[in-house]
Parts: sequence; structure tokens; C-alpha cells
Amino acid sequence: MPDRPHPLHPRYWAVHLLALACVAAAVALGYWQYDAWHAKRDAAARDLSQIPALPLTQVMGPDDPFPGKYVGQPVALRGTWEPDGTILISGRERNGVDGYWVVTPLEVGPGTAELMVVRGWAASRTDVPAAPRGAAELTGWLQPAEGTGAVDDDATDDVLPQLRIADALHHVSGDLYGAYAVAQPAIATAGSNTGTDGLERAELDQLPPSPRFTAIRNLFYAIEWWFFAGFAVFMWWRWLSDDVLGDEPDHLQDDRE
Repeated sequence: MPDRPHPLHPRYWAVHLLALACVAAAVALGYWQYDAWHAKRDAAARDLSQIPALPLTQVMGPDDPFPGKYVGQPVALRGTWEPDGTILISGRERNGVDGYWVVTPLEVGPGTAELMVVRGWAASRTDVPAAPRGAAELTGWLQPAEGTGAVDDDATDDVLPQLRIADALHHVSGDLYGAYAVAQPAIATAGSNTGTDGLERAELDQLPPSPRFTAIRNLFYAIEWWFFAGFAVFMWWRWLSDDVLGDEPDHLQDDRE
């Protein structure tokens, strides 16, 4: 009985190449659908941050825990700046440059608690403009307080490693909301006193969560394509095992003898 050709014999190249092309195409299409799923979820999160602003008092009260469904919710803020409570949050990168968030408390109503407002970003402490004073009217994205566990190396200065409400309390004269807001860059109207002048925009760290089933079809398509890739590998291996590497049945060998 003549020997079988080697599995890499040129007569089998067309089958090997077809199997490789099918697997590569299925894997690539799966990753394409997976990336589309991620992109659509990220877009949905950003879109939530663009919805109309709500009054802060409609979203949470001074003593309320942070309402998780309002991460990134735009809130309309009116109050009075408390410039003496201005702090800097270190380790904030923007376009590859390490800098600071500039944060000033805003008393959102007479006798009520203050809300820490991230007015913007500065590359160095010398670039930080004077804190605003007086009445203010602005819109900001609501964010839960940070709690990264970073340690403040110098509790006597106005630079903190994170925007943690318990740490910020040492720099203000009143109570604080259990949240902070990132000021939206906007064209200031007369008397608005947004406090963002002289600062670059602070990036929104925590986006609102995407709806649970956003772009779920793209995820299913990705899984289907990867399943097809696995099936193509299985079929190629079965063909290789049965028709190329496998032994002939005994009755066929007997007939040839």
C-alpha cells in the first residue's frame, strides 16, 4: 500500500489555507463586533452625561448617600463661592501632563451644606488663578466621592491626593455634600461666575453606567463568530484525522492485499 502524503504536502495546501482563512475571518469579525459593543456602551454612557441638568436638590440632599443612578448627571448649581476652602487634587493627568484639579466649595443655599466643585485643571500650582468670590450659577456633572486609599503626605497644605469628602472637610467651615461636581465648560453669561476662567477643562473621571442591554446584539454576534471559528478548527481537525492521518479500515486493507 502506498504511503499517504505528508499533511503538509502541496496537494493539501488549498484545504489548509481555506481553513486558516475561515478561522482568521471569523476571529476578526468577532473582535470587530466586540469592539462595536464596547464603543456603543461607552457612547451611551457619554450621552447620559449630556442630558438636561436637574436641580441639585432634586437629585440628592446634604445628608443623603450618593444616588448611584445619578453618576454623571448634570446638575444646575446656584450658590456662593467659599474661596478659602479651595484645594488642589494632585496626580490628575491631561494630554500626558501631570497636573492638578482645582476645587472650590460652593455653598448651594443659605445655611446649607457646601458642594465641592472641580473648577478645572492646571499644570502646576503657579498656574492656578485666584479662587472666585460671590454668587455663582453653573452646571456640573455629579460624581461620587473618591476613595482610592491614597495617603496624604502633608496634611497641613491644601494639596490632596484624592477628592475624599472626609479629607476635604478639614478645609471648609461647614458641612459637605457626599459628592462633588465637575464644572461644565460653558460660555459664561453675565453674573454667572462659573469659576472656570483661567483653567483648562477637567476630564470627567466617572461616567454614568451604560444601560444593561446596550448593544447586546453586537456581543451575541461576536460570540457567534468565535463559535464559528472554533467549529472551523474542529472540522479541519476531523478532516485531517480521518482523511490524512487516519488508518484505513481493516476490510479495505484486506481487499487490497
